[in-house]
Amino acid sequence: MSPLEPFGTRLRTAMDERGPLCVGIDPHASLLSEWGLGDDIAGLERFTRTVVEALGQHVAVFKPQSAFFERFGSRGIAVLERAVVDLRAAGALVVMDAKRGDIGSTMAAYAETFLRKGAPLFSDALTVSPYLGYGSLKPAVDLARESGTGLFVLALTSNPEGAEVQRAVREDGRSIGATMLAHLAAENAGQTPMGSFGAVVGATLGDLSSFDLAVNGPLLAPGIGAQGATAADLPKVFGAAVRNVVPNVSRGVLRHGPDPAALRASAERFADEVRSAVSGV
Repeated sequence: MSPLEPFGTRLRTAMDERGPLCVGIDPHASLLSEWGLGDDIAGLERFTRTVVEALGQHVAVFKPQSAFFERFGSRGIAVLERAVVDLRAAGALVVMDAKRGDIGSTMAAYAETFLRKGAPLFSDALTVSPYLGYGSLKPAVDLARESGTGLFVLALTSNPEGAEVQRAVREDGRSIGATMLAHLAAENAGQTPMGSFGAVVGATLGDLSSFDLAVNGPLLAPGIGAQGATAADLPKVFGAAVRNVVPNVSRGVLRHGPDPAALRASAERFADEVRSAVSGV
């Protein structure tokens, strides 16, 4: 199979055409209940099908959280497989939020699961954890380059616990988070319109001017909506790198379901707010 056009190129096109927004698909029990659905495979399937049909042709990027499907076993994985295929067929990009991280052949197997063309869960990008050392991600980096897919590396996450690792300082005086950003900048060097290797950077973190976010790659930014960040916060958090931000909204959009029109209206509103905030930078 021939490789796809690089993920960074496809992502820029998708955001320009459909708006700069990533919708997380997180079917946790409380959200299923809000939709009047059971916390079972039937509820999971109805929820996922509704999101795909309502938004698949309108939103640039989707980020299904694998764990919320895995908890239902093989039948849940089957729902996830169908969602990934249908979203990509609708012209959307899929970032699989699985946060995989391991070494050697195991990391290679994770990469094959999500980044090998023809795999049942083949996605456009994968979230990965570098905290066994950035070099442990090499099998995924290599396969992403080969297949035209991308990675989002956990760098500066929004959870409070993340700081004890990500802001720890190495002997050379550079923090671990800054080190991960530097690795990504090296991966993306010379790529246009941007590289395919991005960072996960929380939109709720406030002033990040002490970090060099200019990695020439996408910055996946959770925290918009229910977690408290707004589109207007993005320029303050990301500075000159804001044009490469992929803001992720989950509950802020999905709480408007199961009405398809309300889901679309909410997604369009978030995309418009982000576009407006970024255009002034």
